[in-house]
Formats: sequence, structure tokens, C-alpha cells
Amino acid sequence: MIRESYGSRARDSRVHPATRTFQALRIAVNDELGALEALLNELSHGARRAKKGQAGWLAPGARLALIGFHSLEDRMIKQRFVEMDREGLLDRRTRKPIGPSDPEIGRNARSRSAKLRCATVGAQVS
Repeated sequence: MIRESYGSRARDSRVHPATRTFQALRIAVNDELGALEALLNELSHGARRAKKGQAGWLAPGARLALIGFHSLEDRMIKQRFVEMDREGLLDRRTRKPIGPSDPEIGRNARSRSAKLRCATVGAQVS
């Protein structure tokens, strides 16, 4: 039914049109973007405490690695990392996201959309 509503655009795409529809439903039902926003807020708070030398769950020099599986997640992660980098709360270790290798995609097709972004908490580290 979804494929029919998309018409010729659905035939030209590699991905079944229902894939995005059900992905959107899953994201909404599970409040995945809300959960990611809460995590990013906790990271910001923890990094601020670490910068001030206060005890917390994030220590200066802690390494962060977040994987986004679709563009909305990746955009949220990137924007927060850029914001925190500008504030001196972390150093982005990857300016561009790291994606899966061709052999990884061959072994695990679901990995094709994964984007990894890394950062170090605290002072600028080279």
C-alpha cells in the first residue's frame, strides 16, 4: 500500500518506502529523539562539572563515542558536539563521522547507515 502511494519514486529507490514509514513510527513511539536529547543534556552537564573540577560521572579526559543510525540522530549529535567544542567542554576527535567499511556492510547490511562521532571531555587535547 505504501509503495503504491509513492508511485514511480518507490520503484527508483533501493530502499522499500515502508522502511522509512515504519522507522518514523518506531522513532515516535519509542521517543528515541527525546532519549537522545536527554543523553546529550546529561553529557553537557557532566562535561561542565568536569571542566569545573567537580566530581561527577564524567572525568576530564573521558572519551565519548556516539553512533547515530539516521540523519536526525547524527545531526543532533553533531550539533551538540560542535556547541560543546566551542564552549571548551570537549574536543571533537572526529570532525567527520566514521562510517562502516565495505567489508562490514557486506557482513552486516544494517550497519550501512551508522555514523560514529568521537570526542574527549575537558581540555583541548591533540
